[in-house]
Amino acid sequence: MNAVTHALSIEVNGRPIEAEVEPRQSLADFLREDLLLTGTHLGCEHGVCGACTVLVDGAPARSCIAFPVMLEGSKITTIEGLIDDPVMVELRAAFTREHALQCGFCTPGMLVMARDIVLRRPGLDAAAIRHELAGNLCRCTGYAGIVSAIQQVAAARAQEAPVVTRGALAPPPSYASPLTLPVAPSRAVAPAMAISPAVIAPVDDSEAAPPVPELLRNPVEITEEFDVAAPRATVWALFQDPARVIACLPGAQLTEPSDGNMIRARMVVKLGPMQAAFGGLGVIVADPAAWSGTIHGRGVDEKSATRVQARLVYRLEEQGENLTRVRVEVAYVLQGPLAQMSRGAIARDLAARLTATFAANLDRALKGGEIAAEAAPLDAGGLFLAMLKGWLARLFGRGGA
Repeated sequence: MNAVTHALSIEVNGRPIEAEVEPRQSLADFLREDLLLTGTHLGCEHGVCGACTVLVDGAPARSCIAFPVMLEGSKITTIEGLIDDPVMVELRAAFTREHALQCGFCTPGMLVMARDIVLRRPGLDAAAIRHELAGNLCRCTGYAGIVSAIQQVAAARAQEAPVVTRGALAPPPSYASPLTLPVAPSRAVAPAMAISPAVIAPVDDSEAAPPVPELLRNPVEITEEFDVAAPRATVWALFQDPARVIACLPGAQLTEPSDGNMIRARMVVKLGPMQAAFGGLGVIVADPAAWSGTIHGRGVDEKSATRVQARLVYRLEEQGENLTRVRVEVAYVLQGPLAQMSRGAIARDLAARLTATFAANLDRALKGGEIAAEAAPLDAGGLFLAMLKGWLARLFGRGGA
């Protein structure tokens, strides 16, 4: 039986979001599981502890007992969306000075609430702060450092005009009873890239049909490009051979011979002691006239049940008689326990280094070099260490300038 869903249009951290959500899905789960904004923490899930506090239209709200279907058109701000907020910058510095966190679990909700307090009541005293924080629980600090940090920022803003942030949650949208909501289409015609976990289904190896190319909703998008010392026609010919292309990707291999239109492949990713093997299907669509192609795919890691749906577009641009620029645009949605690897600068730096490895292997293949028949696992941990070294090198490079 298909889950009943509702079309939702909201703004999260300044970004417009279109999604299909179940009426019973909480805002906290939507933010964490669908949008990967895991700075919002879940504690009691009863609206008591305050760990899940976010801003809804500027006012603090418990996301564990709020529902996206009631927030059509609202503006949601999570801790991630306040990273550059001037008041939040002051609060983070004060929390650090006053040792106002230990395990850190309550800290995101505490900071969101603290920002609201100092904006509404600049200059308030310690007793008033404790009263305002009654709905945010901490099991580690004893609150002294937290109260002191907030009081410092509030005192610095004593001459500022109070900012009214209190407001009711947006009223429910005008739709009929959930029983009369339109049911999501069957899997055969449903949008394959919809972000609701109920719509994204894991790959069944028994399927004969390839994934249906559809628009991904709210994907992570990464663009990389590199030059290959070979004529464009030569590079194009290689890209039309799935086996050779897959062999150039670290950790990837075909699990069945490809007919050039559909591929069944597997990619092994290693992160420290953990190893994930994503198996799935892909559809290849080539456009010789534009020297470009698109691969639509979906896969699942059986151990962790992490699912991925992706679209890869490549374009070949002639830079000279023996020089071709390869532009790769990747958009993907990753859901499940391993989804953290798709967030922020880490994902983009890892993607850049993965692209560099692919480019080197591609160059070797075009020159007639041997590529391992079964690639070693993609070592995300090794890539992360390389990325960290790069950051440190840039940091100390700037410091010595």
